[in-house]
Amino acid sequence: MSAKHYALLAANRAYFGDFDPYGDFDLIFGAARFNLKIVDIPIRYRERTYGETNISRWSGGVTLLRMFFFALRRLRFA
Repeated sequence: MSAKHYALLAANRAYFGDFDPYGDFDLIFGAARFNLKIVDIPIRYRERTYGETNISRWSGGVTLLRMFFFALRRLRFA
């Protein structure tokens, strides 16, 4: 992603709300809004070897679903 595109996405971040705790949906939804090319890159996650995760799977998942439906309304039904 170029600095110009990131600046465009950052300047329009409020369009989808400011409740993305992870930051990746800001990039994905913003890129979709401005018709930027989105490339799917497979990532293979491995089990943690130390420490514990700070992310709650259930409440974090609910937040991500809320964000998805909010963006769906903004992108598809606007």
